Formats: sequence, C-alpha cells, structure tokens
Amino acid sequence: MPPLSDPAVVRLCELREEPLDVAEVLEALGDDGSGGVTLFVGRVRDHDHGSGVTGLEYSAHPSAQETMAGVCERVAERFDVHAVAAVHRVGTLAIGDLAVIVGTATAHRGEAFEATRALIDTLKAEVPIWKHQLFTDGTEEWVGAP
Repeated sequence: MPPLSDPAVVRLCELREEPLDVAEVLEALGDDGSGGVTLFVGRVRDHDHGSGVTGLEYSAHPSAQETMAGVCERVAERFDVHAVAAVHRVGTLAIGDLAVIVGTATAHRGEAFEATRALIDTLKAEVPIWKHQLFTDGTEEWVGAP
C-alpha cells in the first residue's frame, strides 16, 4: 500500500483479522484542538432481513486496503477534520463481535458527525469487502460480492 498522503490526519487505516478495540481508535483520534470526536461501531447482529444469523465471515479483495486508505484521505480532504481512523475486520466473526470502527475528530460536533457518517457510508459503498452470512435455518448468503 502506498503511504497515506497526510499521516498527520489519517492516523489509522487497517484491515485486520484480530479483534477490534474502540480504545485504540479513540486514542488514534486524540487531538487537543478537537472538541468533537465521533465514532461509528458496527457489530455482528443476530438477525438480517427477518432471519436469524449464527455468524459471518468477511473477505477482502487484495485492493481493499488501498481503497480504504483512499476513502479515508478523501474524507480528510472533504471535511475540516483533524484526525481520521478506520479499522475493519476480516475473517470469521461471531455474534456481538466488532466488525468495523470508524471515527473522526474535528473542532465542532456537527462536522464530526457529518464526516464520520460520510466515512462509514463511503467505506461500505466502495471498499471491496464481502460478507458471508450463515443463517439459523442452515442457509447462507454473500453480501456485496460481485
């Protein structure tokens, strides 16, 4: 992956198999000039579209890390943020596991809410990460796969 264009703003941007830690992301967003820090934490839920879910697996295309870094950089450029962080799990996850944590730090809360929402929405729309859901009735589904 090429280096991030502004490592002072994009502080954390990773795909990883290890469990995610909210405290790590919050620490990465630390900035004395930021009065607003927002996080979005996505967890594995026990249902989807009315069906029970027993677990899931995330797979990522080899370009996913680079694409994710580009999303973080674009959010940093579009909004007046002091810090951006994003981590996403890959591999097998259980109900309740943290799947994704994204956040931004800005001078004021409104900008932080907007930037964090743009970050998670763009990440979900553009980064090639696919979810393989396993349902309680024995069926399964791929979400986001081409």
